[in-house]
Amino acid sequence: MNKKNRNIFNIVMILSVMTIFFSCEGSLKDVQKFNRSSFFPSGEADSINLKYTDSGKVKSILRSKKMLDYSNITNAFTEFPQGVVVTMFDENNQITTIESDYAISYKKTDIIDLQGNVTITSHDGKKLETQQLYFDQKNEWFFTEKHFKYSDGTGGYLQGPGVDFSKDFKIFNMQTTNGEINNVEE
Repeated sequence: MNKKNRNIFNIVMILSVMTIFFSCEGSLKDVQKFNRSSFFPSGEADSINLKYTDSGKVKSILRSKKMLDYSNITNAFTEFPQGVVVTMFDENNQITTIESDYAISYKKTDIIDLQGNVTITSHDGKKLETQQLYFDQKNEWFFTEKHFKYSDGTGGYLQGPGVDFSKDFKIFNMQTTNGEINNVEE
């Protein structure tokens, strides 16, 4: 092999090695990027029926077809991709039911985000419907900026965008609403 052919061979070999090296580097960066941007649940459960008790008394029951636990990441959360049904019991054992198509509970903030056909029904016939509702577990307070409809159980209703209220419906703050309230004299 003469000197000219040897130089051409060396240049081709160097270019081939560099091409392989840089193509692998690009693939490695893509894999690292994928691992950073995607995450997987640390736990998964199907058909859950979780009872929360306090001093031996059942306070609430959460039922869901699927639960995904992401407690292995910095901003840990629990996801219910197939919805939830929560039954809450007050001190008189009266029931309030909360349903939604999807829910996510953030561990650091104790905020639960309920989405899709959210309905709260109380023991006395009061009902609130909206497409998204947040629940602040620390303060036992619900709120939304979405359109809502509240029925009082006697045929009266209120509706509009944005509402916040206490867990027992005793404090109810609305933004802009319209509706019809029945005045019941005792």
